Amino acid sequence: MFNKRSDGIIVKGLDPVTKMAPFFMRDRIGASNYFMDQIRCEAMDEFISRQRKLGNHYTYTHIMMTALVRLLYLRPKLNYFVNHNVIYEHKDISICMVVKKQLSDEGEDVDLKFHFTGRESLQQVKEYVDGLIEKHVSPDSNYGTTDTAAVFCKFPKWVRRFALWVVRWMDRHNMMPKSLIEDSCFHCSAFLTNLKSIKNDAIFHHLYEFGNCSLFVAMGKEKIAPVVEKNKELKLGKVMNLGITMDERVADGFYFAKSLRIWKDMFANPDCLLESMPEDGSKKLTIKKRKKKTKSKVKKSKVKKDKTLIKLKKEQLKAEKEKEKEEKERAKDEKKLLKFERKLEKAERKTKKVAE
Repeated sequence: MFNKRSDGIIVKGLDPVTKMAPFFMRDRIGASNYFMDQIRCEAMDEFISRQRKLGNHYTYTHIMMTALVRLLYLRPKLNYFVNHNVIYEHKDISICMVVKKQLSDEGEDVDLKFHFTGRESLQQVKEYVDGLIEKHVSPDSNYGTTDTAAVFCKFPKWVRRFALWVVRWMDRHNMMPKSLIEDSCFHCSAFLTNLKSIKNDAIFHHLYEFGNCSLFVAMGKEKIAPVVEKNKELKLGKVMNLGITMDERVADGFYFAKSLRIWKDMFANPDCLLESMPEDGSKKLTIKKRKKKTKSKVKKSKVKKDKTLIKLKKEQLKAEKEKEKEEKERAKDEKKLLKFERKLEKAERKTKKVAE
């Protein structure tokens, strides 16, 4: 009915296949792709211990959250969502996460939503995430999602069913109030669950039909497993499984595969997350320029090396030729000396005979 949403903007300029994909795959579950990937933990462990000596206490969750936010900023298609057969882009980057107030069977779950611009550094993400968790994990505190759910629970079942039908209809037709979207943990760029905190491995979590979350990431417990090094040597290494569920209607497989490679590079080099991204995105351009410059410098250095090698070879050839000439001259001089010595011996013999 209406095209404008408080949390998204319609994506224009899409190719026909991408534009028609929401009509072929109408529900989010039917368009879900599941992917299990392993990341190495040694680089993150070394980074965490090094930063701890400097007074910065980071965890896997801080690194994972920052890397996910940075990935959604660098790869904007991952921040798309589908609503009523139309592809939108989120106006910001929002990550939802469930936090238990107490690690027990009776512990209450709190659904927290974190808003980012995508340019935050690791320290900024840590301060924001830790502050929001500390604020709402206390037993007496409540969060918007919990308060909204508590209001619905006061009514009978048939009223709740009708109310949720109305909310779904409003969301489908872009009429859902902004306050209700803000309270909903189902309306976000990505959902992150840390199963490592409950000592469980990663799982494949489904995408929610209600809301507009197109990416779900489950962190598993780290473990020791056989890994293959770059030199093709088999060793035991510390790894962590990531269960990733994505909506294939927002981007193709090539885009997702490249995004995952970029994401894994962040975990292999966590120091890149310490700096914040500039607003104009010039850092990406400078990185490319630097790469090109380094390549040209490498080419120039190779040419210089080749020229110096040629010069050295020429000088060596000249030196060898000069040595050969000197040896020939020495041989000639030696022959002349031998001839002269023989003549002297003959002359001495003649003088001896005459004296006798």
